[in-house]
Amino acid sequence: MKHTLVARVQDQPGVLNRVASLFRRRAFNIESLTVGGSETPAYSRMTIVVDTARVPAHLVAANLRKLVPVTEVRDVTHIPTVDRDLALIRVRCDPAARAELSGLVSIFRARIVDVGTDSVIVEITGDQEKVDGLVELLRPRGIVEMVRTGKIAMVRGGTAESADQVNGRQSENAERVS
Repeated sequence: MKHTLVARVQDQPGVLNRVASLFRRRAFNIESLTVGGSETPAYSRMTIVVDTARVPAHLVAANLRKLVPVTEVRDVTHIPTVDRDLALIRVRCDPAARAELSGLVSIFRARIVDVGTDSVIVEITGDQEKVDGLVELLRPRGIVEMVRTGKIAMVRGGTAESADQVNGRQSENAERVS
């Protein structure tokens, strides 16, 4: 199973290397890793999709929390989230087929962002299934090049709970089960 972890980290050199080194040392498999700025200038946000077939998600999160530049880790897999993936796809396309291709990509709410003599670049944003669906439809036309951001996620709702609130509730639930 794949789990989505969201980590808040200090925005400083070497943080990504420390996180990647942790995953390498522990043999955790990263399916996707995205890093970007956050609402707080001194912190960045990491969204990590991990294959938890061999290692439980709580163990991955616990190991992340031990790293000094990591200030918060949250497993959002079973929480309602808004998640997106961005892809840029260069597709073979002669001028006569551009209108047809434009109609096809508009069904996915994607758009053509660049036109060359024999190809176009399509931009799509959506959940992984939506992006995968468009990729499969474009494959027979000839995908020349593709780049994807990987998954980013944010908890749904007006206010998000802090990791301390979530972890506290998880601890209480674990005590009740025992």
